[in-house]
Amino acid sequence: EWWTVRILWHLLCTVAQGRREQTDSSEISSSSNRRYHRVQHGQCTYTFILPEGDGSGGNSCRQGKAATQFNSANALQRDAPPLEEDFASQKIQHLEHVMENYTQWLQKIENDIKESMKTEMAQLQQSAVHNHTAAMLEMGTNLLSQTAEQTRKLTDVETQVLNQTSRLEIQLLENSLSTNKLEKQLMVQTNEIRKLHDKNGFMEQKMQEMESRHRSELGTLREEKGSLQALVGKQSGVIRELETQLTRATGNSTAMQRQQQEMLDTVHNLISLCNKDGVVPNSTKRVDEEKKFRDCADLYQAGFYKNGVYTIHINAQETKKVHCNMETAGGGWTIIQRREDGSVDFQKTWKEYKTGFGTVSAEHWLGNEFVYLLTSQRQYALRVELTDWDGHQAFSLYDRFHIDSEKRNYRLFLKSHSGTAGRQSSLVIHGADFSTKDMDNDNCICKCALMLTGGWWFDACGPSNLNGMYFTKGQHIGKLNGIKWHYFKGPSYSLRATTMMIRPLDFS
Repeated sequence: EWWTVRILWHLLCTVAQGRREQTDSSEISSSSNRRYHRVQHGQCTYTFILPEGDGSGGNSCRQGKAATQFNSANALQRDAPPLEEDFASQKIQHLEHVMENYTQWLQKIENDIKESMKTEMAQLQQSAVHNHTAAMLEMGTNLLSQTAEQTRKLTDVETQVLNQTSRLEIQLLENSLSTNKLEKQLMVQTNEIRKLHDKNGFMEQKMQEMESRHRSELGTLREEKGSLQALVGKQSGVIRELETQLTRATGNSTAMQRQQQEMLDTVHNLISLCNKDGVVPNSTKRVDEEKKFRDCADLYQAGFYKNGVYTIHINAQETKKVHCNMETAGGGWTIIQRREDGSVDFQKTWKEYKTGFGTVSAEHWLGNEFVYLLTSQRQYALRVELTDWDGHQAFSLYDRFHIDSEKRNYRLFLKSHSGTAGRQSSLVIHGADFSTKDMDNDNCICKCALMLTGGWWFDACGPSNLNGMYFTKGQHIGKLNGIKWHYFKGPSYSLRATTMMIRPLDFS
């Protein structure tokens, strides 16, 4: 169909082109004598160019006749010589018939073309709609996918927001609970502070009352202090008097000893006279041995069996009064230290501990120098007797005991501990130097003699100190600077009485 349309269209264009060429040639030959006639048939328009006369009568008549005949019909250009009227009419009718056929064909072709175009347009529209629909579906699918993705993201965000909101709500609840607890605690503390404030006010009132009472008591104590000072002054005078009497008594004792010596000399002379006659009484042996008493063991073996104060010979020229224990563990013990009532202050200097102090018959320290000389002449054993405030007694016994010279700080040497005052020795077995408040020979950075008081073989302060402060009953607990023997009553128990005594190792 398309080829048929093209062929017909080509024919029409050829005819129209031929007529335009004829028109153009007619316009060139006689441009002044031309006339145009246009015929409209349907959608096609036909234009005819008719020749004009040159003004002659014959031509005018023919022209008028021709104009009259074709006034209301189609005009036909006639460039050829005039034809007959019937032939021209037939020719025109033939042309009109042909044109009508052409017109019908063209209308039919146009209708076919319209039908074809409608079908194709419908197909095109359908395909366009289908394509558009597919595109729209694809776009819709993409939009749905994007919408689903966005929805999922929004759901995730919403979930996170809900989680965060839940956390915040939980935190707010916890904070609210914490705030309530803090408020309750604050209320409780406020009440306690109010109570403390009331107590402080009460205590301040009591303190003021106590201060006023203390002021009055201090006044009373000052008065008593004055009276006590007066009494102490009187007692000092009495003590001086007693010292004078004691000095006199000591002089009398010396005189008595001198008399005793004279009597001994007299007895010795009598014995000598008796020896000449062959008589040797039993008392002779005692008198001879009395001059050689080196310690209480010698006195015991010489027949002196009662506890008391005796005179011994430290060396050939010097004598020393000592207290002898003739009853404990077989007797013959020379006492070198004694504590029983706190009447003597044992916080002494190095020189005082060297020479000795106190009363031999009561509390005393015999003296480091005399103990050194005494333990240098033969081997001695040491017995330490202890008594607590409940009346319990215990002892520690050492088979070897001696101390070194002053040059070596009266260093202590012991061996073989036994006894009931602890399984372990409270004295330093391996040896320790003697220390006093003015002579620090211990192995501690501190000064044990100042901290624990007294003079002793402290080592690094150590577990014992029998020369410490004397505390009375009720005050003897928790005293590190008291009279202590660690493995008997512990490190802070101050004992009631102690005795240190020595005896020759071979005593029997």
